Amino acid sequence: MDKNAAKQKMENLVHRLVDLDSLLVAFSGGVDSAFLLVMARQALGEKIIAATASSIIHPVRETEEAKDFVRERGISHVVFPSDELSIPGFAANGPDRCYICKRRLFQKLLEMAREKGIKHVAHGANLDDPADYRPGFRAAKEAGVIAPLIDAQLGKEDIRFLSKEMGLSTWDRPAMPCLATRFPYGSPITEENLKMVEDAESFLVEQGFKVVRVRHHGSVARVEIGRGELEKIMDEGLGKAIVEKFRKIGFEHVALDLEGYVSGSLNRAIGEMGEKG
Repeated sequence: MDKNAAKQKMENLVHRLVDLDSLLVAFSGGVDSAFLLVMARQALGEKIIAATASSIIHPVRETEEAKDFVRERGISHVVFPSDELSIPGFAANGPDRCYICKRRLFQKLLEMAREKGIKHVAHGANLDDPADYRPGFRAAKEAGVIAPLIDAQLGKEDIRFLSKEMGLSTWDRPAMPCLATRFPYGSPITEENLKMVEDAESFLVEQGFKVVRVRHHGSVARVEIGRGELEKIMDEGLGKAIVEKFRKIGFEHVALDLEGYVSGSLNRAIGEMGEKG
């Protein structure tokens, strides 16, 4: 990566943000939206708002981290209920699930911006995202929600590098897709099953695993972790504790995916379609 080029892209981003006058940022607390929010604060001062959706598909620990990040910087923050399970078609979990969800989300954010006199709404998509099939990105374009990081030609590697240079705690944070991405397409998403996944992943995080996914296959929990952590999870004592905990949560069987964590692994069932998870 060309560090000088990355810094030039950041300067371009600032210039673009200044021209917006005011901005509402869809803020998940992840690497990209955190970087965008901080840069927007530098460019626009008090004329920005962070908006974070809160519901059962968003792990509580991540929502709390998002709140802390914004509070530390004195940025106006709205945390609003999104209630995705009430959106027609969402719980059925078809390949268009993400599009259905994000279409409703962006409608809500645009309404919020109008009510508060904010001229633009932005999300944290980066230059690497359009290379993947992203139904949510299509919903953003249709709604007129802007993607300043893409406009400034900033990719994921640039954003992590710049975030680290700025001292942002989010610079090496793993991807944080919502919990709905843990279910194979066509497998109905329920409140009970979402809670099972959240509890299982939280337990793994508490054990020190950094990148975790618990894929919900009915009575089977398929665990994906970073390849560098596979040896750790094979410890007999830890493995036994994980199995016992997962059974208490409600899974009958616990399977370890020897391939390790693979972004969007459930998309293989539909070929090129799907979104990263």
